[in-house]
Amino acid sequence: MLETRLDLARIRAARRMIDPLFLDTPLYRCEAMEPDLGCAVSVKLETANPVRSFKGRGTEVVASLLAANGAGAAVCASAGNLGQALAWSGRRRGLDVTVVASRFAPTAKLERIRALGARLELVDGDFDQARERAAAIARHDGIRLVEDSQDLETCEGAATIGLELVDAAPPFDAVLIALGGGAMATGVGHVLKALAPGVEVICVQPLGAPAMTLSWRERRVVTTESTDTIADGVAGRRPIPAVLDDLLAVADDAVLVEEASITAGMRVLLEHAGLVVEPSAALGVAAILEDRDRFAGRHVATIVCGGNVDLDAYHRWVGVV
Repeated sequence: MLETRLDLARIRAARRMIDPLFLDTPLYRCEAMEPDLGCAVSVKLETANPVRSFKGRGTEVVASLLAANGAGAAVCASAGNLGQALAWSGRRRGLDVTVVASRFAPTAKLERIRALGARLELVDGDFDQARERAAAIARHDGIRLVEDSQDLETCEGAATIGLELVDAAPPFDAVLIALGGGAMATGVGHVLKALAPGVEVICVQPLGAPAMTLSWRERRVVTTESTDTIADGVAGRRPIPAVLDDLLAVADDAVLVEEASITAGMRVLLEHAGLVVEPSAALGVAAILEDRDRFAGRHVATIVCGGNVDLDAYHRWVGVV
């Protein structure tokens, strides 16, 4: 495996900083989905925690280190889930948390950020414009800017998912990982390549938000002018160069999926697993639906990474009332 910024010893140490509420999330084979998908599928359920996403693993590491160093405040940009997670982790440790988000982010996510006690500032643009505003606040106020994927703590916190996957039996042939900024993909991918190198690491991104996948394919940063996807949690336009380098070292493949496949994946997870998930969490299932021949006869794990979704929008996408 090529070197990355991540370190296996630090990832193991991260487990000791993370509240057990976020650890050892359910992992089980969901046989009810298999007739539709044509392969054995295990689900890693990262929604079974207080912020209903995997992001709490990383923010627990960030907030623990900030509190240990006497910091009093932090700011982040968020599509919704990171902001909730940082608000939750910061509140437990007495940190003042500011979250910058697009005013077009799902209302359910924004309301939960406020409910967790963070100061929420909204921008008229998209996530990348929220990143710019968060950086400006950090400079002006002299506080820590928490950058998802850029900050190793977020990647190494997410990487603890990989430790739990490696401990599972039987081993998987492939793991499907939603790809946005790259924290989960690089973190989990690093662990798998270090401890289970025979497992194929496949990253999945929407066709309407392809910047990181295009960058991985071309081995250079590729930016896009806009995004057009319901999977708001992975809808970035400007990959971070250092994160791309990490991804290039651990990902075996990066694929793009259609919006119709994402909603079909959400429907499969609802009907056969009883799971209400946000679009980003269905990317792995969408990838299987689009390429059943590739996965036929294999045992695949997919990480269900978030469950914060606007219910009105969910009903429209999935077709339930």
